[in-house]
Amino acid sequence: MRIRKPENNKLQKVVCNQCGRELLVEDGILKEGCFHGDQKFGYFSEKDGEEQEFDLCEICYDKMITGFQIPVTKKEITEMMF
Repeated sequence: MRIRKPENNKLQKVVCNQCGRELLVEDGILKEGCFHGDQKFGYFSEKDGEEQEFDLCEICYDKMITGFQIPVTKKEITEMMF
């Protein structure tokens, strides 16, 4: 869950939706690993017209992906400009 300052939209806080731990944010910059999920559901789903967002700390993300039948695809990146 992301909380932003209303006056400038600057990131104020990120909380893991799974465990509730507050992640490190300094001067509007998230300073630790975090998975951000954002899904807009369209036709043919049970959630037509709904958008859902969540954040997971790295520990909760790792727990989630260990339960996958098909492992996640991993690629090495050399430049971290996201």
